[in-house]
Amino acid sequence: MAKDLTTSPHDRQNILNNSYALNHAEKHLALGGIEFNGEKVFTKNQLVELFGVGDATIERYITNNIDELKNNGYIVLKGRNLREFKEIADGTLINEGTKTSILGIFKFRAVLNLAMLLVESEQAKALRTRLLDIVIDTLAERAGGQTKFINQRDEDYLVAAFKEESYRKKFTDALNEYVDANGWKFGKLTNAIYQSIFHENANEYRNVLKLHQNDKIRDTMYSEVLTLIASFEAGLAHEIKEKSAQLGRKLTYKEAETILAKMEKHPLYEPMLVDVRTKMASRDLCFRDALHEKLEAYVRAVPEGEFERFLGEKSKSLEERLNDPETLEVFKRLKDR
Repeated sequence: MAKDLTTSPHDRQNILNNSYALNHAEKHLALGGIEFNGEKVFTKNQLVELFGVGDATIERYITNNIDELKNNGYIVLKGRNLREFKEIADGTLINEGTKTSILGIFKFRAVLNLAMLLVESEQAKALRTRLLDIVIDTLAERAGGQTKFINQRDEDYLVAAFKEESYRKKFTDALNEYVDANGWKFGKLTNAIYQSIFHENANEYRNVLKLHQNDKIRDTMYSEVLTLIASFEAGLAHEIKEKSAQLGRKLTYKEAETILAKMEKHPLYEPMLVDVRTKMASRDLCFRDALHEKLEAYVRAVPEGEFERFLGEKSKSLEERLNDPETLEVFKRLKDR
């Protein structure tokens, strides 16, 4: 999916929150800068030269995007900090005004932020292209070659999948015992649960993620999604059983569907639904380059901690987790409960 970084704040922030991609970028782009307080920083004059634009253009972008740039490492030096910087940067501040009492400088992250905003600069455009390539390569490297099952790298995934499977059994047992409908009731009510949670049925979800026919869609779902599905399945099983006992007969499929519709609108589920929709929409766009159009309003930048969660040292492939003695011990305890 083509990304226009100049117009998409969450796409810009997804890159800037990805410390692994930024480390690669700083190494491979080799933009230079001045060493200050343990990291490379850049003056406005250096960025004028780097991007081939005028001083007024840089100033305009700073003014129009000040909050975003400050959030990503644009800082204003004054007093002691400025004096220390002038000593280190002696000879590079000729056009910055050596007698100035304040000076804005850009950390590497803020330089990239500005490059993703600048539309007048061919140099910035070229940097954006290289940066996107670095992000793609870093994701592939950290995720073991593909991102289809990046959800499984989360240390919470296996336990969530195991628990969901047990609640799924209670759900199907309740449908068998208390709902008077043909075999299609399982798939139809499952799709209804998916629609309630993330506004897509199984086929729509499969198409968004470009899954193969033999891929199990729950194998690609994040732990929070699986947990909410399990909550819906457990709650629906309970309500169906209660309603059937109250009426003294099996429910029709329509009656079971009505119970689910009421559950979706219950205030208890509202914060969880918003949270899950936001996580699914935002993570899939960032990690899988997959847009859930029906959840587009929920897309946000992925927080820095999420990159550590799915790409960091604690993240592991499913095969690695299944061979981990600590993971096996957790499953043993769950099984014995």
